[in-house]
Amino acid sequence: MKPAIALVFGLASALLLTSAQAEVYQWKDSSGRTVVSDTPPPGSAGKDANVIGNRQPVVKGETESDKAADGKAAEKTLAEKELEFRKRQQEAREKAEKEAKEEKATADREENCRRAKGNLAALESGQLMGTIDEKGQRKVFDDTQRQQEMERAREIIAQSCK
Repeated sequence: MKPAIALVFGLASALLLTSAQAEVYQWKDSSGRTVVSDTPPPGSAGKDANVIGNRQPVVKGETESDKAADGKAAEKTLAEKELEFRKRQQEAREKAEKEAKEEKATADREENCRRAKGNLAALESGQLMGTIDEKGQRKVFDDTQRQQEMERAREIIAQSCK
């Protein structure tokens, strides 16, 4: 089984490597259009063709001013592409930050809602509740304070539990 896998892997690698080493030809046809192909041009056009590797395609017969104009156009295009890329990155960062803030705000509202519901349930249950005063002594709520705390909890529930 292992030799079969190695054979398949080897054949796949060989096919990928041969396609990666293919030559690309560029020439002008009889009507003056630039042709780029992986096959050499037919007939006499073969001597005017350039083999293109990892460099910018250049057609024989171009003047230096044509090359300079093409280079500036390519630089502008690259600069514009870079600017657009950075703009998209900035927009993506801003969107992610906005979503994170919204998620945090939602989580905070849910937590406030949960706590307010728990406090309201405890206040309505009738169990003794109170606060601790500045001296550290427990102070139990009377009926008026209990009603005020229940109203406060209901307001928080109304705001947070939407």
